[in-house]
Amino acid sequence: MSDVPCFVGIDVAKAQLDIAVRPSGERWSVPNDAAGVVTLVERLQALCPTLIVLEATGGLERIATVALATVGLPVVVVNPRQARDFARATGQLAKTDALDARALAHFADVIRPTPRPLPDAQTQQLRALLGRRQQLIGMRTAEQNRFAGTSGRLAEDIEAHIAWLNTRIASLDDDLETRLRASPLWRENDDLLQSVPGIGPVCARTLLLELPALGTLTRQQIAALVGVAPLNCDSGTMRGKRTIWGGRAHVRTVLYMGTLVATRFNPQIKAFYQRLLAAGKLKKVALTACMHKLLTILNAMLKHRTSWKAQEVQN
Repeated sequence: MSDVPCFVGIDVAKAQLDIAVRPSGERWSVPNDAAGVVTLVERLQALCPTLIVLEATGGLERIATVALATVGLPVVVVNPRQARDFARATGQLAKTDALDARALAHFADVIRPTPRPLPDAQTQQLRALLGRRQQLIGMRTAEQNRFAGTSGRLAEDIEAHIAWLNTRIASLDDDLETRLRASPLWRENDDLLQSVPGIGPVCARTLLLELPALGTLTRQQIAALVGVAPLNCDSGTMRGKRTIWGGRAHVRTVLYMGTLVATRFNPQIKAFYQRLLAAGKLKKVALTACMHKLLTILNAMLKHRTSWKAQEVQN
């Protein structure tokens, strides 16, 4: 085993994995299938890499990531935007699979993101079900939008499809409910979150499955992870507007819907919202602040294992 650090970047495509090694400059590719991944794992085990970095590619990276992590190799899946911004910052403007793999290896060497353990099999299955539910919701919304401008036979067909989608969504909800309630830990966390006025089953389960760090981070860290932390835009004597940016978009969307309900039925969030409006804040600004506050409360509840008690939650 060499004492020289070794960093690996893997560009993932549907049919192929392109691999680049730094600092040796070695490059090769394998098919993105079971046999190709076995070959990849064997070659990387021989290299004993310091870190392996892949981009998130809508699930195409999952087989390779799981295989690498299973044998104990240090692997990290990063946001594609972050990796692309890094490549541009280093002067790499062209984009090919081989260049992307090399840029990811460079990213691993310079940034060195921390490897995190993969979710267990049950969590991965629950996330897959939740992801499928999101897809069906999107399909139903698209069909409902089409239905408004149609009539006759076409309208009947769309209406039948919407009814079928409703049935499938209800079936997935039942499946998620059964699987979550079967685990004592999942059940307890679900109950804790749903004890908060404004947090329903969909919001609670989205937070649990897509934000597993909830309850383990500081309020600043969890706000940044979701994308509800106000970011400065100052330069010299100019003080720009504070805006939110980045983070986990779907989690933020679901949290927004929960916050809308909380501003009506959650006494603490409602009072906070009204106070901000009375101070002259725009409704969108006030809602964002309420999202931040609600997320902070949920994070504290899971961290301290306490259910909702409005009078005990600190501002």
